Amino acid sequence: MKEFMHRFLHNKLAVAGSLILLLFLLSAVLAPVIAPFDPYYMDSTAVLMPPGGKHLLGTDNMGRDILSRIIYGSRISLQVSLVSVSIATAAGVFLGVLAGYFGKLTDGIISRVIEIMFAFPEVLLALLIMAILGPSLNNIMIAIGIVYTPIFARITRGAVLTVKESLHVEAARSIGVSDFSIIVRHILPNVLAPILVQITLSLAFAILSEAALSFLGIGVEPDIPSWGIMLNNGKSWIEIAWWVGVFPGIAIALAVLGFNILGDGLRDVLDPRLRNVEN
Repeated sequence: MKEFMHRFLHNKLAVAGSLILLLFLLSAVLAPVIAPFDPYYMDSTAVLMPPGGKHLLGTDNMGRDILSRIIYGSRISLQVSLVSVSIATAAGVFLGVLAGYFGKLTDGIISRVIEIMFAFPEVLLALLIMAILGPSLNNIMIAIGIVYTPIFARITRGAVLTVKESLHVEAARSIGVSDFSIIVRHILPNVLAPILVQITLSLAFAILSEAALSFLGIGVEPDIPSWGIMLNNGKSWIEIAWWVGVFPGIAIALAVLGFNILGDGLRDVLDPRLRNVEN
């Protein structure tokens, strides 16, 4: 852990990504404190006000403060991304370990299911699941979690196939260590690096997926301050009130950028080849 923190703090990409995400995390946690207005409050005297004055980022067509809605929208985006990626990680790692470690019939069945899911574009598969479940915050987290499960399953399977042939795994198996103990103590700790990198990248794509589904009108409920819903609303006013859609788009871009550069930084920090070169 000491070596990891040393390498992490000396990696500019990882630190920059962490700072960006820390900003969004603090805004989500402290939203009731730092938001200048109630995100649901409609001021009929301040409709489509440009940025400046008491409304730093302007107001929308209903007189709602855009900055406040972006701050509260970070709660929705982070909640959806964290929960959905947690679902995908748990299910994907479980299936990947089963397929990679036990192989044969188990590997064949799981791999075919994964290939079928990969045959569908991610947004199309999420649309199909949302059409079945219906639009709601819980359903969108489930849908995105299902969509990204095959990615974690494939990455875990490939890593397990490599690690299970290692000498220390063969030695543990030869002395009668149970499969469960081998998986928990010898397999999983050695496949965490690619999984951690994929988690950060999937968090970014989960934010984009939630925004896309909400933009299409099948994500969260329309009255919830979501970045995707704000983009949908802003497209109708882009010619006369550009700020209604531009600022939520910037928020999405910054959050995705933060996760992506954090993922790139973690990949460099956890890459054993780079550690060997430095040593």
